[in-house]
Amino acid sequence: MKITVVGGSKGTGAEFAKLAQQAGHEVTVLSRSGQAPHAVRALTGDATDPQVVRDAVTGADAVVLTVGAAKKVPHQRALVTQTVIGAMQATGVQRLLVQSSLGAGDSGSQLPGFLRFAMLLMLAKPLADHNAQEAYVTSSELDWTIVRPSGLTNKEATGHWKALTVSEAGTLGGTITRSDLAAYLLHALNDDSSIGQAVGLSNR
Repeated sequence: MKITVVGGSKGTGAEFAKLAQQAGHEVTVLSRSGQAPHAVRALTGDATDPQVVRDAVTGADAVVLTVGAAKKVPHQRALVTQTVIGAMQATGVQRLLVQSSLGAGDSGSQLPGFLRFAMLLMLAKPLADHNAQEAYVTSSELDWTIVRPSGLTNKEATGHWKALTVSEAGTLGGTITRSDLAAYLLHALNDDSSIGQAVGLSNR
C-alpha cells in the first residue's frame, strides 16, 4: 500500500513508518521537522495547512495519524485531524487510522482502577483534545479505526498486546510500548474488521 503518516518524525509514528516500510509498503511521512526513518519519504510542512496535507495524502491508500500536542495550541490534534479528514475527502482517500488515548471518548471504564481517577484528572486537557479529535473522526464517513493506547513507554517490543473495544468486558493495563503500538497499527491497517471501531490497547 501507499501510506501517508502524519506526525511520523518520532515516537510511535516513526516506529510505524519503519515497520510499514520494512513490510514492503510505500511510506510518506509529513511533519514540521521533515524528519523520517531511513528509506522513508519525508515531507516538511504544517499539517494544519489544507494544501500541504492534500499534497501529502493524494494517491495514498491509507493515512495514519499519530500527531502529538503542540505548545500554545490547545487542540492541535483536533485541528490536524480536521484538516486531514478534509484533505482525504477532497482527494478520495478512504482509510484512516488515528492514534488517540485510553480515557478518551467512552473508554474511561477500560482504565485500570488505580489509575482511572488520576489519569482523567491529570490528563484533562489532552483528553479534551482527543475527544474533539475523535468526534471529527467518527462523523467523517471515512473507513476509520481509532486506537486508544494506555501509557506509552520506550521499552523493547514484546510482540504481545491486549486489545478491547468498550463493548468487550475487562480493563486494560497501564502501559504499552511504542513499538507494540506501532505493530498493532500496522495489524489494524490490514484488518477490515477494525473499521468503525475504537480499540483500547495495552501490553497486558
